[in-house]
Amino acid sequence: MAFDALLLVSFGGPEKWEDVIPFLENVLRGKNVPRERMLAVAEHYYHFGGKSPINDQNRQLIAALEIDFARNGVKLPIYWGNRNWHPMLADTLRQMKNDGIKNALAFFTSAFSSYSGCRQYRENIAAAQGEVGEGAPQVTKVRAFYNHPGFIEAVADRVRAALSSLPPDLQEKARVIYTAHSIPTAMAETSNYVQQLEEACRLVSASLGRTGGRLAYQSGSGPPTQPWLGPDILDCLKETKQQGIASAVVIEPIGFISDHMEVLYDLDTEARNLCKELDLPMARAATVGTHPSFVGMISELVGERLHSGAPRRALGTMGPNHDICPENCCLPGATRPPGVRAL
Repeated sequence: MAFDALLLVSFGGPEKWEDVIPFLENVLRGKNVPRERMLAVAEHYYHFGGKSPINDQNRQLIAALEIDFARNGVKLPIYWGNRNWHPMLADTLRQMKNDGIKNALAFFTSAFSSYSGCRQYRENIAAAQGEVGEGAPQVTKVRAFYNHPGFIEAVADRVRAALSSLPPDLQEKARVIYTAHSIPTAMAETSNYVQQLEEACRLVSASLGRTGGRLAYQSGSGPPTQPWLGPDILDCLKETKQQGIASAVVIEPIGFISDHMEVLYDLDTEARNLCKELDLPMARAATVGTHPSFVGMISELVGERLHSGAPRRALGTMGPNHDICPENCCLPGATRPPGVRAL
C-alpha cells in the first residue's frame, strides 16, 4: 500500500483556564465518574494555569520530525489529531480528506500496548472516519516501539542526565524507579502492557549498566474494589526510604512520551513533596520528548512501512511488534478504560 501522510495521534490537553472543564468532560464522557472527582482533577490543571504542556510538546515533536523527514528524504506531510481536545481527530481527518490524502500512517504517542494506548485510539480513528464519511482517509498505525533501539537509547540518555544532576557521592547508589500509568488489572490481562514495560525497563537498565531498578505505577484511579496495577510510586518511595534501599532516587516516567500534566503533578509535585518529607534526594528524568534518537526512531518506523524489506530493529527477546493488530488485541477487559486520571 502506498502511504501519502503521517498522522500523529495523541491524547490532547487544555491550553487555557476555560478549556479545563470542557476537556475533562470529553475525557469522562460515558464514564461513571462523580462530578466532584472531575472538579478535584481540574484543580491539578488550575495549579498550572489551566494549561497542559502536551499540545506544545506535540507541536515540537512535529517540527523535529519535519526536519528529520527532510534530512532523510521522507516526503510525507504530517498531520495531528487528538482524542480529547483540539485539534480533534475528526477535524484533522476532514482536513486530510480535503487535501486529497488517501492512505495515512499513524504514530500513536504511546510506546506500550494496552486498551488506552492502542485499541482505543484505533476506535477513535474509526469513529472520526465515520464522522467524515465517504472519502475519509484510511489510517494504518506503525508498530509499538517499546523495545526499539531508538526509544531505549533516548530513555537511557534521560536517566543518565538525571543521575548526573545528583551529588557525585549519591549517584552510584541511587535507585532508578521507572513509572508508567496504572491500569485495571483486568485490562492488563488482555494485553502485553506489563510484559512490554518490564522488558523496556530491563533494556534501559542494561544499557546503563545498572541493577536494582524498579517498575512502579502512577495515576491510578477507581473504586477500592477494582484492583489496579501496583505498586504506586508513592508507596515505592516510602519502601525505598524505610528499607534503606538507596541513598537517592531517579524517577524515569518510561510510560510517558512527553512531560504532560500527569508527569508534572504526580511526579514533580506529589512525588517530589514526599521525597522532601522522607529526606530522600530525588531527580526526575525527562521523558523522551524530542530526543534525536526518538525522532529518528519515528522516521525509521515510517520507513519500514514505506519500503518493503526495510530492517525492523528491536532489542531483547520479544522481537519487533506486529504491524497489524489482531482482532482480540488490547481489549478493555471486564472494566471500563482508565478514567479521570488518564489525562
